[in-house]
Amino acid sequence: MSPLEEYRGRIQERREASQLLDRQFRRIGNARLAAALATVAVAFFVFGEVWISFWWLLVPLAVFGTLVVVHARVVERLQRSQRAIQFYERGLARLEDRWMGTGKPGTGEMGERFRNPNHLYSEDLDLFGKGSLFELLSTARTRAGEDFLAGWLLEPASRDAVAARHEAVRELGPMLDLREDMAVLGATVRSGLDPDAAARWGEAPEVVFPTGARYIAPLFGAAMVISFGLYMAGILTRTPFLAVLLLEMGYAFFVLGGQTSRVADAVEAPAHDLRLLAELLERMESETFSAPLLKQLHARLKAGNQHAASAQIARLGRLGARLDWTENAVFGPIAFALLWTAQVAMAIERWRSVWGRHVREWIDTAGEFEALCSLANYSYEHPSDVFPELADVSTGLFEAEALAHPLMPEARSIRNDVQLGGPNSKNARLWIVSGSNMSGKSTLLRTIGINTVLAWAGAPVRATRLKISPLSLGASIRVQDSLQDGRSRFYAEITRLREIVALTSGARPVLFLLDELLSGTNSHDRRIGAAGIVQALIDRGALGFITTHDLALAHIADTLAGRGVNVHFADTLQNGELHFDYRLQPGVVERSNALDLMRSVGLEV
Repeated sequence: MSPLEEYRGRIQERREASQLLDRQFRRIGNARLAAALATVAVAFFVFGEVWISFWWLLVPLAVFGTLVVVHARVVERLQRSQRAIQFYERGLARLEDRWMGTGKPGTGEMGERFRNPNHLYSEDLDLFGKGSLFELLSTARTRAGEDFLAGWLLEPASRDAVAARHEAVRELGPMLDLREDMAVLGATVRSGLDPDAAARWGEAPEVVFPTGARYIAPLFGAAMVISFGLYMAGILTRTPFLAVLLLEMGYAFFVLGGQTSRVADAVEAPAHDLRLLAELLERMESETFSAPLLKQLHARLKAGNQHAASAQIARLGRLGARLDWTENAVFGPIAFALLWTAQVAMAIERWRSVWGRHVREWIDTAGEFEALCSLANYSYEHPSDVFPELADVSTGLFEAEALAHPLMPEARSIRNDVQLGGPNSKNARLWIVSGSNMSGKSTLLRTIGINTVLAWAGAPVRATRLKISPLSLGASIRVQDSLQDGRSRFYAEITRLREIVALTSGARPVLFLLDELLSGTNSHDRRIGAAGIVQALIDRGALGFITTHDLALAHIADTLAGRGVNVHFADTLQNGELHFDYRLQPGVVERSNALDLMRSVGLEV
């Protein structure tokens, strides 16, 4: 089936399962209430009128306890079923082009925290924020997964790294059940775990408890239980019990107090946030992979004596939960008597001394796997998108057939062929794109840029074929002025241009995308400045595109000795309305629509 048919079918199945579980939830809830009322009634006859034996009270209590356990399992299954519905509904929204802005602000689903106006292309290409590439791609549930995916979009990888990702994404693409499981696991929808904070906690110096504390603390607890039991049985007076209590209090506060507090305070966030990570890693561990990158990630989850990472993180989660027990009003006094907090704190430190150094690697492994699953999900949902051919061309190459913008609905996309650079001397290194307003010039630049980002992140691209060499990307498309910094748009643009020129000193050829180059100055300075900047970029081995309304800039191609060509987008005026075909054509545009547009909105010109 197509992804659309598959998603619709699975949504229907999960909804039917959810309805069944909801009915079970209600029936078991009613049964729990009945068992609770029965317990109260039996207790009346046991403790009030004393008509029946105490042992009869155990029957409704056992039934109530069993129903509590069963009810909790039904609730967990119901929540997972509902999260599965949400997972496929979001996928359906992507397939039906209803996905833009569906991510919840502040949750990381849109990648707002990665926005950086000073980055050389992220804002220009809509990588983050509402309706962004990140929102389209990301299915990560952990902060680490979002970090990895964003890092891949912001920094092109090496050819070997991208080739490895391609193989991994191809293997993960058909594994829809795996991605569903990754989406529904855990008690929380998303994890707010800070990878760096958790890693620093795991790698921090050990908190050293006094010698013998590991054995003295449980002995004090045992002494408390025994002395209290003997006192209640009337065998001993309360003096031994009080003596043990005073000694234990002194030991707890003056000997163990500082270390216990340090451990309990430091572990609170990691122990809670690592619970989702444990389930994600457990799901990874249960799979068998063939792609080298996936096998490498799988192997990272084994450490020491082949203990699974998920089991160790789950153990830490259980220790953290035991610390929480002390907040219970019933168990609190018992925990105090048993030196519970100190004993659990020492167990946590023993765990950290063995496994703490692996926390960073485990988090990174889960994050990288989630990023790969995001790319695999995109590949599955867009089967017509192809993996790019990674060319080993030192001079820079971008050759695309039927190239389109991945954020635009596929049905409405107009595809164009682009050929730039490479060892073939006939291929130009600069395209000067002219055309009327709204004809598609800026969209072309963003199409080239965002597919370049996808290519070097390891994802498929929106084309029938793309051959691309390692490239450093720089764009000046959406440069803005800044009132706070006292910068005009023109100053912001020339600052960005300086950064793009500086990029040419790196190891990779530069692909530059310059929209309406130097439009903020007069035509004389613009013509001279644009020619100088473009000449400098081309002489330094760069290749790229500039768009312009100023047809005087089209003559730059004449100065580049065959390394530059003019192309354009055309429009037609029919019955007073402008029509665009958004198809690239050779040469310089022959007409402008500015006056037509002004007249169409009622301006008398």
